[in-house]
Amino acid sequence: MNQTNASRMEAACSLLAESERRYLLYQLADDRTANLEDLVAQVAAWKLDVHADAVDKERRQRVYVSLVHNHLPRLEDYDIIEYDLRSGDIVLATGFEDVKPLLEQFRQTEDEPEIRERPPL
Repeated sequence: MNQTNASRMEAACSLLAESERRYLLYQLADDRTANLEDLVAQVAAWKLDVHADAVDKERRQRVYVSLVHNHLPRLEDYDIIEYDLRSGDIVLATGFEDVKPLLEQFRQTEDEPEIRERPPL
């Protein structure tokens, strides 16, 4: 494996290590586009393991701030998404294909309750 491929793999692992980034990418992988407001509700619900309607305003605000100031810019820097903060529109970019196989591996693991309930390493 050459240095460029190793660096890209390390970047992909680092990006997907954060659950909020994985959750928003799961939603985008399914729909290809999303609105920030909808993503905030869904990401918060996944984090809390509840229905989106059960997420309170304070939790939504914390997730919004985290997405806007950390996760969305980072994913855009790696050309995985494009987003417009004014409209709230988020779409997948060409770099998504680079992380898609690894994202699917994470998703399969997180979909298995017995794996999800194991203590962290």
